[in-house]
Amino acid sequence: MDKIHPYDEYFEVLQPALKSKVEEFLLIGYGKVEVRELWDYLTKKKWKKTQNEIRVHELVSDVLSVKAGDYMNYATIEAFKSPNWFVELDGEELQELLKPNDK
Repeated sequence: MDKIHPYDEYFEVLQPALKSKVEEFLLIGYGKVEVRELWDYLTKKKWKKTQNEIRVHELVSDVLSVKAGDYMNYATIEAFKSPNWFVELDGEELQELLKPNDK
């Protein structure tokens, strides 16, 4: 279970900025990024060290200043950390899964 981040109370307030950043990523060709995934990046990476008295405008600035490359690097590393779903498959089974459909 994820532990509660001190800035989680601002999640709803920051929705417009988060949605705007997600739409920006889509616009520049970075595919589908979910608001929750962006929030995870911010809480786990950008906001590792929290401030006691943070202002909403500082959080909005942090959200809007996220660079697509920084987020994608984080997402790639997180994907490599996830479990290997094909660990129990042998080479032949993997080849069968990757074989194109003949229609």
